[in-house]
Amino acid sequence: MVRARRVVVGDAEVAACVAVTDGRIAAVTPYDRVPSVPIVVTLGDDEVLLPGLVDTHVHVNEPGRTEWEGFATATRAAAAGGVTTILDMPLNSVPATTTVAALDLKRSVAEGQAYVDVGFWGGAVPDNLADLAPLHGAGVFGFKCFLLDSGVAEFPHLAPDAFAAAMAETARLDALMIVHAEDGSLLDDSALDGEHYAGFLASRPRAAEEAAIALVLEQARATGGRAHVVHLSDADAVPMLRSARAEGVDVSVETCPHYLTFDAEHVPDGATELKCCPPIREADNREALWAALAAGDVDLVVSDHSPCTASLKASPDFGVAWGGISSVQLGLPVVWTGARARGHSLVDVVRWMATAPADRVGLTDRGRIAVGAQADLVRFAPDASFTVDVARLKHRNAVSAYADRPLVGEVRETWLRGVPVDDDVPRGQLLVRGN
Repeated sequence: MVRARRVVVGDAEVAACVAVTDGRIAAVTPYDRVPSVPIVVTLGDDEVLLPGLVDTHVHVNEPGRTEWEGFATATRAAAAGGVTTILDMPLNSVPATTTVAALDLKRSVAEGQAYVDVGFWGGAVPDNLADLAPLHGAGVFGFKCFLLDSGVAEFPHLAPDAFAAAMAETARLDALMIVHAEDGSLLDDSALDGEHYAGFLASRPRAAEEAAIALVLEQARATGGRAHVVHLSDADAVPMLRSARAEGVDVSVETCPHYLTFDAEHVPDGATELKCCPPIREADNREALWAALAAGDVDLVVSDHSPCTASLKASPDFGVAWGGISSVQLGLPVVWTGARARGHSLVDVVRWMATAPADRVGLTDRGRIAVGAQADLVRFAPDASFTVDVARLKHRNAVSAYADRPLVGEVRETWLRGVPVDDDVPRGQLLVRGN
């Protein structure tokens, strides 16, 4: 049993005892009503008990690009950040997860290496329409596609006609289609200006996101399919998403810690550790994303942990360096730092980073502290402050956009199925949708 003066349960913080049996939450009782159990862990007065976070947007990259990241390093980093379930993206590994054979290979590589639970997305690419049903049957949590060049040759993007066909198929399967929504025809590479961030930002305008999101909504309406927009950076797209949902279109949207933290006005020239796609936009846009979260127009916050080798981030040229930010270990303190500064509570953060992502992908047995839920728990000190030391991060390559940044909120312990995560004992399970 874990006993704490502050426990996030549903939409409140309460003093409670959380009893665990066989990896599940067996009871949630008032703080002073202590069940008879053999082991009692009492949190300090400066600590809060949270459910384990569910990060549905993680690039593990293994097999094929294991020098960028791998299951052991990514899941250790996740656990250190209070994340107890991740879903692995289908690209940046080689082969990409676009066939059942590739999924089987990825699962065989992940077996015995996971320190948290891991599920898998399938990929939708131009030549694998016939593979979507078998992948769905094999238990992927849905399908990822790009509407522009993905950046890796083995995962080509879908042109509008191919996207329409893929959406029709995922609608037939009742599968979730998750979309990198930028329109490549509206990018302007001529705006790139070497080390100058302003040039990179101009090369990927808001209009590119808005046009692609409009296409996603059009196809979700036409097919009745389920869609999800990944890593929204353009707050100007929120009204069309809100309007579509009011019409009954089944679409959800995520944003990421970096879009809620940084702003274009303060990205130094040459600071390619902050390069990501779509790009970090201006401060007023960041505040509009926070407002959209508060209003429920943005559903969830996930990391888009997209690591690479240090050498791929070494160039100060924004047109050359790899675009991606490694943050699976830091998402909780990063978001909490920003959230509390804007008057939000840990209840809000849990909804955005645990419950909502779990629910959207059908993992309704986690991301919450409730009887019957998996006992994935986090000991969190919300007032503890620290400065990010990249040498202490557990992902494979010591590169971080958050290097030397002061943050508030320390993850002190993470439990998976009621047992503390141990860096020497990989106890994570490989998940299959529906099981």
